Amino acid sequence: MRKRSRIILVLIVIALAAVGGLIAMSRSRPLAGADSIPIAEVARGDLSIDVHATGELNATQSMMLAAPAVGGDALQITRLAQTGDVVKKGDVVIEFDPSEQRYKLEQSHSELLGAEQEIIKAKADAEVLTAQDKVALLKAKYDVRRAELDVSKDELLSKIDAQKNELALQGAKRALAELEKDIESHHASGQAAVYLAQEKYNKAKLAMDQAQQNLEHMRVTSPMDGLASIQKNMNASGGFYFTGMSVPDYRAGDQVQPGSSIVQVLNPASMNLTARIPEDQHANVKQGEAVTVRFDALPDREFKGTVKAVGGMTIASVFGGPSMHGSDVTIDLAGTDPRLRPGLTADVLIQGSPQRSVLSVPRQALFMKDGKRVVFVKKGASYQQQAVTVKGESESRVIIDGLSEGTPLALLDPTVPQKTTGSSAAGTGAI
Repeated sequence: MRKRSRIILVLIVIALAAVGGLIAMSRSRPLAGADSIPIAEVARGDLSIDVHATGELNATQSMMLAAPAVGGDALQITRLAQTGDVVKKGDVVIEFDPSEQRYKLEQSHSELLGAEQEIIKAKADAEVLTAQDKVALLKAKYDVRRAELDVSKDELLSKIDAQKNELALQGAKRALAELEKDIESHHASGQAAVYLAQEKYNKAKLAMDQAQQNLEHMRVTSPMDGLASIQKNMNASGGFYFTGMSVPDYRAGDQVQPGSSIVQVLNPASMNLTARIPEDQHANVKQGEAVTVRFDALPDREFKGTVKAVGGMTIASVFGGPSMHGSDVTIDLAGTDPRLRPGLTADVLIQGSPQRSVLSVPRQALFMKDGKRVVFVKKGASYQQQAVTVKGESESRVIIDGLSEGTPLALLDPTVPQKTTGSSAAGTGAI
């Protein structure tokens, strides 16, 4: 009998402990209606609206170095700085194979020498022809003078001989006139040959000067102090490219087309951070607000900054959905670090101005119905839909207007059939 009494006593203690545990669990759970929809109450208090985003460090001052715009085939890189290298003004950043330019320089120099010889020959030929024309002109004038003397003796000669002398004089004059015209033609032809040789010389000289200049451009120097950032070689895949494709950087040995951008020199002392905030957080970010930044590549240091500018235009990715919509925010960093490099990504926390004594609800209690933001207010065993005005949002709570403190709200849409798998209810529609 004593043993049985002890067993009964133990069972009673266990039962009482179980009942106490159930009562404690029921008190710790959120209020719920008979339909097991979880609820939350409108709360009043201070709310800090922080906005999280991902940013990228950019240089505001930079210079792009490109392959020289020279005629001919592609250029081959023989030496190239690495991304992150510190360069000084005048340092050689890119060097190309100068073989083709040297060949063009030697070829144009050879053509220049040939043109010089052609000028000398053209001038000599013109001088020789001029001398010959002078001799021929003297002889033609002598023939005319002799024919005139013969005509002056016509009174002493027969009529037939006098006519012969007259015809001889006319022939000598015609020969002199034709020779004078030929001399003018010879002079013009000689000058044209000299001019042609001179133009050939000028062309060869221009080609040689251009080749010399191109040869000097085979070494590209930095126009300012800064950091080197090697660009992507978009021709590495043969000109075929699509969005998201992995493209390698330029490197020594690559063939590049004249005019291609290869290296960007960035000023590390002039950088700011650009982050994109979600569209629904645009109203929560103001110019001058404090920012905390942690770079992925520098996890050991936290940077401070301020919001410099907030973009007024919503930007969307071509291939993105609604979640890709957002506005760009420019951030000024307060500190510097020699390890900072343009292109570094960072986690950004924008600390909005704290809202004092405001009414807020969990984001799960807000729904979209017919283009309006609404809540479902618990009224006894039922729920009443009510539109509200949103004054601000954080990642977990929403500042609202139109409800009083303590109002119970549904955390699931009561108009949607709920799935009761296990001990929890699931639903969709909260925003």
